[in-house]
Amino acid sequence: MRTAAFGVHVFTALGAGIGLIAMLEAVREHWASMFAWLGVALLIDAIDGPLARKFDVVQLQPNWSGEILDLVVDFVTYVFVPAYAITASGMLLPLAAPLLGIGIVTSSALYFADRSMKSADNHFRGFPALWNVAAFYLFLLHPAPALASLAVVVLIALTFAPFHVLHPIRVVRLRWLTLWLLVAWAALAAYTIACDFAVGIPIITGLCAIAAYIAGSDAVIRKLKSFKA
Repeated sequence: MRTAAFGVHVFTALGAGIGLIAMLEAVREHWASMFAWLGVALLIDAIDGPLARKFDVVQLQPNWSGEILDLVVDFVTYVFVPAYAITASGMLLPLAAPLLGIGIVTSSALYFADRSMKSADNHFRGFPALWNVAAFYLFLLHPAPALASLAVVVLIALTFAPFHVLHPIRVVRLRWLTLWLLVAWAALAAYTIACDFAVGIPIITGLCAIAAYIAGSDAVIRKLKSFKA
């Protein structure tokens, strides 16, 4: 059982290796392939938690911190590789791109170190440094460089803003709906990547609607509760 428990750590660490492959694809400007590999890393991140609980990793491998390992891998795949893609793809204003790239990795490093990054009900506090998702939507919508640069500035600022973003798995409220929307998002995103982002308005609308639900559902529900009170 100890070997199996350590195998879970190895599985988690494999995400960093997947991140390296994604980075190599990004350097070659194979953006769809990069997102495909980041999707594999995202799948590993979704699976390793339940595996860790199943094999009781905390008790059987107490000298290895799964939490720290997870943060290290997440920083590579959620932040560093996407930050490179955002700054090197030509989507941002040329003079602003390197400064915004620095802003992305610096703000995300601070966010990952914040012990209060999640609320008591498992919502993220502020923009949760999901730059892999942010990069996906920038490639999907392909706004003008000035608008894309402004969007990155806003997301960096929102990293420290006092609002809640839905954790799509750990938040209990409306979890059934959230999980179904997560499955729909994964299918739409996979199709978009397979098409090299050459998709029509219905796909784009669906992806944006699901993103709006994840980002804004908590604020809407709180507002409705305040009206009832």
